[in-house]
Amino acid sequence: MPLGLGRKKKATPLMEEEDVGERSSLAVSQTGGVSGGTLSPVAPGLPPPALALRPRLVFHAQLAHGSPTGRIEGFSNVKELYAKIAEAFNLSPGEVMFCTLNTHKLDMDKLLGGQIGLEDFIFAHVRGQKKELEVYKFEDSLGLTITDNGAGYAFIKRIKEGSTIDRMQLINVGDLIESINGKNLIGCRHFEVARTLKELPRGKTFTLKLCEPRKAFDMIGQRSGSTAVNSGVSHSGRGTLRLRAKGPPTVEELMSVIEEKAVQKVDDLLESYMGIRDSELAGTMVELGLDKHNPDDFSQALDRTLGDFAFPDEFVFDVWGAIGDAKAGRY
Repeated sequence: MPLGLGRKKKATPLMEEEDVGERSSLAVSQTGGVSGGTLSPVAPGLPPPALALRPRLVFHAQLAHGSPTGRIEGFSNVKELYAKIAEAFNLSPGEVMFCTLNTHKLDMDKLLGGQIGLEDFIFAHVRGQKKELEVYKFEDSLGLTITDNGAGYAFIKRIKEGSTIDRMQLINVGDLIESINGKNLIGCRHFEVARTLKELPRGKTFTLKLCEPRKAFDMIGQRSGSTAVNSGVSHSGRGTLRLRAKGPPTVEELMSVIEEKAVQKVDDLLESYMGIRDSELAGTMVELGLDKHNPDDFSQALDRTLGDFAFPDEFVFDVWGAIGDAKAGRY
């Protein structure tokens, strides 16, 4: 894409409510380790420690509509995390739609992405009522911003005010997009779903099958959790567990101000160009660009790591500019 510019023994999964207070037994120490486990920095060039030597990180979770507290451990990526959450609450893995951190509400700014603060509490939103609607596309943009859970479910993150979808009160933020015109979208990434919606012909009606998350009593009637847009990075702990598509998870310090601002800008560009929001994807792009000295090197790094997205050249150029602005302190 050239730019032409030169889990051990299984613990009881469910606990009583009063056990919640111990959930912050792990926290990053000032030396970069993890209290409650030993985590020493790995010297450059050395392989990660063997599984048996890695600290056991334990998180706690509840179902967003109400449940006892579950103990979640022994995962190394997002798909495994969702499987462990389902196991803790005796659900099938496909029942968990997405998770929010430190709130049971449908707050799209608190979505669990590829990073979890070591003291974060997980709330799992599960499948609720299904619905099927006929939608007439009378303008090119439907007003949807799509994101996904990293485990095969794409859902609605934002609805633009005054848009086609905004006029349809049965469609809400948090709804899982199951199919469009009979095309099964389970297992697709957010950008694939956004592309399918964009390619629908204007002036035609299409069929949209959705599934809304099961709601707690205080969430009934709630259309969206938040209208504000931020980077999607919000952690209560002093460090984060980063889940990677390739390789083992790592415990890292929180992002610097520069990185956080750059991620927010890149996430905004993802929404503008592609109709998706994904702070983890944005973070990966920023990580790839921080040490690059020119846009061609950055473009080649994106091709090697994120080639499936087929980012347009003008988007890559704007992302490079956003990273440069953040590095220069132009927030």
